[in-house]
Amino acid sequence: MRIVSLLASGTEIVCGLGAGDALVGRSHECDNPEWVKRLPCCTQPAFDIEMASGEIDAEVRRRLRAGEPLYHVDAELINRLEPDVLISQEHCDVCAVTPNDIARTGCASVARQVIALSAGTLAGIYDGVRAVGQAIGREAAAADLIADMQSRIEQVSAAVAHKRAPTVVMLEWTDPIFAMGNWGPELVEAANGNLLLGEKGEFSRAIDWDAVRAADPEYLIIAPCGYGLERSLRETSVLEALPGWFELKAVQTGKVAFADGNKFFNRSGTTIVETTEITAEILHGFDSPESWRDKAWQQYSPSDQRRSLV
Repeated sequence: MRIVSLLASGTEIVCGLGAGDALVGRSHECDNPEWVKRLPCCTQPAFDIEMASGEIDAEVRRRLRAGEPLYHVDAELINRLEPDVLISQEHCDVCAVTPNDIARTGCASVARQVIALSAGTLAGIYDGVRAVGQAIGREAAAADLIADMQSRIEQVSAAVAHKRAPTVVMLEWTDPIFAMGNWGPELVEAANGNLLLGEKGEFSRAIDWDAVRAADPEYLIIAPCGYGLERSLRETSVLEALPGWFELKAVQTGKVAFADGNKFFNRSGTTIVETTEITAEILHGFDSPESWRDKAWQQYSPSDQRRSLV
């Protein structure tokens, strides 16, 4: 069995099923577990992703309108790797390589099977685990992995169930402002939070900044799509420039968290368990098996200069 995964969550799932040794290629976003970064990289972004968040949004929209690719797929490399199974996704045209991206390159014909995962909910994520398990002949391992993920999430829920559920807003992008949807609201609920913006199973969507100001949540979690923790923290200046930022309850009480969106909050793989732990840690001080503070999230605090303006 030879597997090329062009989806970070797909790579996590393959490894979670005990088939990591069958992976022969990956996407540029595949980084968990750490060792997979040694595998040949079969994709790259088609534009500079180090641009400002507003510029990235504008370029993505321009490319979608023009029918231009968001990712370059190395068809020659994939053909040389001769995969039996090729994993992609069809949930979002923006977040990762899609079947259409693969079809344009002509590399799909070398694979015995192309799997396109679609996960807008927790149930969809578990369906993806089953689909990968079936494709690689590990159905029993898939059932065990799903049961373990569900059990661990339930343990977090049980540990914080006696706490009061604070109000929360989760942002998936900062310019423009996007409220997190998909499976994110379900994980907030599992961590005993009261999400004010964003709907279960609905795509993350652009909202007016005034909607955040009107919600004025007790907690604000910023986890931009595709950004690690360090890159997320660079969005501080974008948010501080917004009208009324320093008047928000969460800002004034020190309950704003910047998080690793790429590995945790935007990924539909096995790390949803850790995402639940991280959210419960932020909201309730949940004692995670591994403390995630300063590794997966960091508390925001204004600079002394900015504090003087409040």
